[in-house]
Amino acid sequence: MAEENVIAVRGLTKSFAGVKALDGIDLEIRAGEIHCLAGENGSGKSTLIKIISGVYQPDSGTIEMGGRVHHKLTPIEAIGNGVQVIYQDFSVFPNLTVMENLALTTELADKRRLVNWRRFRKIAEEAVSKINFKVDLDAVVGDLSVADKQLVAISRALMSDTKLIIMDEPTTALTNKEVEALFRVILDLQSRGIAIMFVSHKLGEVFEISERFTILRNGKQVITTVPDELNEKKFAEYMTGRDFEETAFTGDDSIGEPVLEASGLTLGNAFSDVSFTLHKGEILGITGLLGSGRTELALSLFGVFPAESGTIRVGGEQVRINSIADAIGHGIAYVPEDRLTEGLALERSIGDNIIISEIDRLSGPLNLADKRKQREAVDRWVSELKIATRNPNNPVNTLSGGNQQRVVLAKWLATEPDVLILNGPTVGVDIGSKAEIHRILTELAAAGMGIIVISDDIGELKQTCGRVLLLKEGRIDGEVDPRTQTEEELSDMITGGPLEVGTN
Repeated sequence: MAEENVIAVRGLTKSFAGVKALDGIDLEIRAGEIHCLAGENGSGKSTLIKIISGVYQPDSGTIEMGGRVHHKLTPIEAIGNGVQVIYQDFSVFPNLTVMENLALTTELADKRRLVNWRRFRKIAEEAVSKINFKVDLDAVVGDLSVADKQLVAISRALMSDTKLIIMDEPTTALTNKEVEALFRVILDLQSRGIAIMFVSHKLGEVFEISERFTILRNGKQVITTVPDELNEKKFAEYMTGRDFEETAFTGDDSIGEPVLEASGLTLGNAFSDVSFTLHKGEILGITGLLGSGRTELALSLFGVFPAESGTIRVGGEQVRINSIADAIGHGIAYVPEDRLTEGLALERSIGDNIIISEIDRLSGPLNLADKRKQREAVDRWVSELKIATRNPNNPVNTLSGGNQQRVVLAKWLATEPDVLILNGPTVGVDIGSKAEIHRILTELAAAGMGIIVISDDIGELKQTCGRVLLLKEGRIDGEVDPRTQTEEELSDMITGGPLEVGTN
């Protein structure tokens, strides 16, 4: 690997309203290097990326690129120096075709006024060929999988003389197989001398793909080092400033009688003949590839998509769940997969989001709001779940991802459920918040709540669950004790052959 630097930043600082977002950052990325940028939400990662890409201007410091020293950059200058950023939303046009998404940038740069479809297709074919991406160029991008949208974004990034690609949380919504495919693309880019800045919360992945790490905390550069000098525990300590050690859930002794029993649940093409039992005090995992029916099963238990056949028992009593109101009435709560679009009213306050699920109980005579009760409820949940806010009247979209997830948890815990279903409970949250959410779930289970965790994060399943059900093509294919399996073995079980069904 060439040792020349694609980019070097020296002494970068940036403040917003008197608060330092970056404080004296020094960073070098070499040609062909895969460099991990890590840090909790609010650590300064996004600010650094936006300075490198010309979106923000630093207060002081320099950026060395293309043989020149820059005190500030514009986005056009950054692109001209070979910098491309692929954000989590990929910044693609979902209503346009793959061909249009790829060709438009070149056409606009060349200031062409007339569309030549033959030229469009040639541009797009050359773009996808650079990463050997097989895709229908006439497909509408909004209809593609997340993985294919990402490859469209990578193909587009390579249409210029790219020297550095910054990937912001590139694996958040990908399956294990899609992550493997993405890593093959990244390694191919590396072989061509293109540097990658890889931003991720997933420690297993960053250790697998990265050659050096830079860790930020509270706007300061904690360390830049190589994988051999770190382990996951030390990595987490550098990120959070805390010496914490997660331990696997060991609540088997407190597991009680069945709190939720499903028998033969079936819903169209989503899932079929699903049967399982959840006990009080148990954290039960459900996993499977995308399309396995795991989310549809959760939504069915919560009354969004009522099962067409089969039975559900809650506390030993057979019930019918035809609506969300039915589920809540039977003590079932659901934390959705996408907190931004399904779990929160982003423009409303933190407090409003917390109390919305129990607004009737917090109202006085004539259904008038009881402000005192509402304030007490908000204060209670902010304190119990350690939601980091100075003012719960602030909009919930001002919080980090981890704190937003705690607000969603608070909203449903306020209904005092007997069963809590969580779909991807720590997707997109940092290490500290993830550990805190796991702690909360462990405490809830220890207090007798039955919890279902739906996740494809194998480390999370091992950390939190006493049992894991494997869902394949809408059917339960087996049951495993995750604590007796390695992560590699669990991954093989998800993607490989059938398991022997357990008897729990």
